[in-house]
Amino acid sequence: MRETTIIKFTKPRLKNPILVEGLPGVGHVGKLVAEHMIEELGAKKVMEIYSPHFPPQVIVESDGTTRLVRNELYAYKSKGKQDLLILIGDHQSTSNEGHYELCGLFLDIAEEYNVKRIYALGGYGVGQLVDTETVLGAANNIQLVKELKKNGVEFRPNEPGGGIVGASGLVLGLGAMRGLDAACLMGVTSGYLVDPKSAQSVLKVLCKILEIEVDMQALEERASEMEKIVAKLKEMEEGKTPAASDEDLRYIG
Repeated sequence: MRETTIIKFTKPRLKNPILVEGLPGVGHVGKLVAEHMIEELGAKKVMEIYSPHFPPQVIVESDGTTRLVRNELYAYKSKGKQDLLILIGDHQSTSNEGHYELCGLFLDIAEEYNVKRIYALGGYGVGQLVDTETVLGAANNIQLVKELKKNGVEFRPNEPGGGIVGASGLVLGLGAMRGLDAACLMGVTSGYLVDPKSAQSVLKVLCKILEIEVDMQALEERASEMEKIVAKLKEMEEGKTPAASDEDLRYIG
């Protein structure tokens, strides 16, 4: 494979669609949110994206078969005022050039569907175990910042300090050049573990913004299990318990 390839399955007619990007990142927060939305809303796959910019590997399925790593786009036709396009994937690009190429492609697809607004989802790693439901934000225009603040999103001066790396950052920057409103919602997380609790916090805010309802039971159950693991890790840090076994940490990864 020498160039990025798109396989299209269908092109639904959507009403004022909003693009939600949930590719893998810190704490897999965005990925957890996007995949949960697809599952609970019953969104339909409209395309697969394959690229030489992804890692050189295949995914081994539960039945033992393999497939190339990929990104996928799903569509959800809402009964409300706008429909959704949801972007998920196994990996992001492994190169700087690939990030720009793929994000340009994502924006091409957004424009093809007449998307006017994009929400990129991710985690904000703080380097330590946390117990918070804080969602930080960044946006490519001040009006969107004001709107998100009204929905409980926090904006802190000069944070994230190192900027937003990868697709979640580039869709804001490249989107602005195309006149697209774009914002990034980041759940505060340690950055060490897959964090369903942080994902749940981001999903609550996103549902409020989009004025939709999504059943959160599955995420709540995963968050509850992870809280048990985090409690054990905190005890280990304080020297109160022996090191956990592999079985104890089966939810980490």
